[in-house]
Amino acid sequence: MLRTQFEEDLNKLHNQFYSMGTQVSAQLNKAVRAFVSHDRDLAEQVIEGDHAINDQEKSLENQSLEMIALQQPVSSDLRTIITVLKASSDLERMGDHVSSIAKATISLKGEERIHVVEEDISLLGEKVKSIVDASLNAYIQGNDKRAHEIAEQQYVIKSMSHEIQEKILDGMKENSETVTTGKEYLLTLVYLERITGYAVNLCEWIVYLNSGNIIEL
Repeated sequence: MLRTQFEEDLNKLHNQFYSMGTQVSAQLNKAVRAFVSHDRDLAEQVIEGDHAINDQEKSLENQSLEMIALQQPVSSDLRTIITVLKASSDLERMGDHVSSIAKATISLKGEERIHVVEEDISLLGEKVKSIVDASLNAYIQGNDKRAHEIAEQQYVIKSMSHEIQEKILDGMKENSETVTTGKEYLLTLVYLERITGYAVNLCEWIVYLNSGNIIEL
């Protein structure tokens, strides 16, 4: 009976973690859309939505610590709970960076834009979202082989980001009125790279979950 209850609690923890992850992914999609379409209202929705993500992280942390304290799990069960505890913190940080993209949207209202850069940032945002979604699915499936493949995508993001950075700098040189905008573009690239980094962290937790070893992907 106790074991059945524990497994139910563990399953609930998994589902809540996945729900938090899909919420972060949806927020990322909205934030990038708001950024490239200059939609202040949508950006404000994203900033407001960050509170719910923070609340979910606290809830998962409390549940995880409670299960460790009361059930005293061992071996793979303990690894599972530790993974949720640590990985939910990574999701919360992703949410913070998503919120920063939304804040950049608001601060850029009325500034001169570089449209070719915004098109590229839109594509980069889609790619980062696909990595976040893939890492969440690999987590649910417990697929560490897939986790290794997803982690390799971070180099694609770095390469895309570098190319966009060059376009931003060229645009700033050509038109000094885009300097303020250019700075926010560069920061947004940093936010998207960091979100990718946290998705890779999640891949590392998947490997830990299956092997018990913490490795850097």
